[in-house]
Amino acid sequence: MAESKDADLVDLAAEAYIYGYPLVYDLSMVGTSLRDGFGALAAAPFNRFAHSEHLADHRTEFVSVNNDTVYSIAQLDLSGGPLRLHVPDTGGAYYVLQFVDAWTNNFAYVGRRATGTGEGEWLIVPPGWSGSVPDGVRGVIDAPTAVVTVAGRNACDGPGDLPRVRALQEQLTLTPLDGRPHRTGLTTPEPGVPEELRFFEELRVWMADFPPSPADQAYQDRFQPLGLLEEGSSPYAAADPALVGALTQGLERGRARVEGVSRAGTGGGGRPGSWNTNPHLFDYNLDHFGVGTIDSPEWRIADREASYLARAVAARIGLWGNHGYEAVYAQTFQDSEGRQLNGAHSYVLRFPEPPPVESFWSVTMYNTPDYYLVDNPAGRYSIGDRTPGLVHADDGSLTLYLSRERPADPARAANWLPAPAGDFRPMLRLYTPGAAVLDGSYEIPAVERVGG
Repeated sequence: MAESKDADLVDLAAEAYIYGYPLVYDLSMVGTSLRDGFGALAAAPFNRFAHSEHLADHRTEFVSVNNDTVYSIAQLDLSGGPLRLHVPDTGGAYYVLQFVDAWTNNFAYVGRRATGTGEGEWLIVPPGWSGSVPDGVRGVIDAPTAVVTVAGRNACDGPGDLPRVRALQEQLTLTPLDGRPHRTGLTTPEPGVPEELRFFEELRVWMADFPPSPADQAYQDRFQPLGLLEEGSSPYAAADPALVGALTQGLERGRARVEGVSRAGTGGGGRPGSWNTNPHLFDYNLDHFGVGTIDSPEWRIADREASYLARAVAARIGLWGNHGYEAVYAQTFQDSEGRQLNGAHSYVLRFPEPPPVESFWSVTMYNTPDYYLVDNPAGRYSIGDRTPGLVHADDGSLTLYLSRERPADPARAANWLPAPAGDFRPMLRLYTPGAAVLDGSYEIPAVERVGG
């Protein structure tokens, strides 16, 4: 009986890892943003934007960061009250402000697709707020949690376009509604907890600080035997060895499942070299539909319990990624013969016609297993329809060359996407995708290895 109980605890701990990974990873990145910044983004306190001054590169250590837009990211702490958000007029240029709660739910969008490109004021309010909305505010953005990430992206057509983007960034502001700055901060997990239990301690503390929806709360209550619902002093500072064993084994089991599904993907049809294209990767938000979101069954995962694994996988491979109706992300690890992509070989990716998008598209190179941008002497991290000098064939098709070494032929070099020495994973991004992408009828060409 004891062995059965221990096995049950291991299974429960694995479920808790999958359920809680997005919250822990998200708030860890929030803390990193506040304390150190990341990549081109300097550290910034709560309720203030940090702006990139250039496009992301290999120094930007953030999972699957894009190289198409310039980031403006703000970590919000609404525990002191609402914030007024001012957005400038972008003159029709693409931008999006994506609002992500502590559980990684995308609950609102402001930007070209969602609200247009005109100037305006928005009021971001904490859970349960019932105050008066001031005049001149275009709309209210209801936050499900007191801590929120605003991930802003302005399309940038290369270094020469940076002055325009920087001018827009300077007009993007956050102001407390009452005009006074508020005390802010994340709860610090209890010191003295062994490192191998740190994940569960962070999950325990942050679950209490950022309650989920009632339906998720009912699922979360199952984790009581693991100590995750304990209030006050940490149960992990001097935990029973049997519990320690169950938690550490469960963590590894849960992590392995997330990693396995992350690599396998959730689409692509199973053919060798298929791209894992899932417009519904971020459909795990089932409860919070605010400004700019689409509240319809097609954009919600039907099975709530299945949504927890989907949410963990989305956080692992693309934290703070958009819903499919804003942008679709496709990834592949294999060539057309099902072999792992690796910089020891050269590859081609041929598009007979441009991908169907309303805004723009790109292919970005990432190493594995970190999914970081790849350092290269050309300083090119992505390639797409806005890349200057691309060479198309007479029939209008476009062939991209993926390799570690620059092609000798100038026309091929113009279409070159540098690869790392080891394994890699390219990602195709489709901004404001067309109907053929969303309904699955558009098939992305497989990457073909040159020379067999």
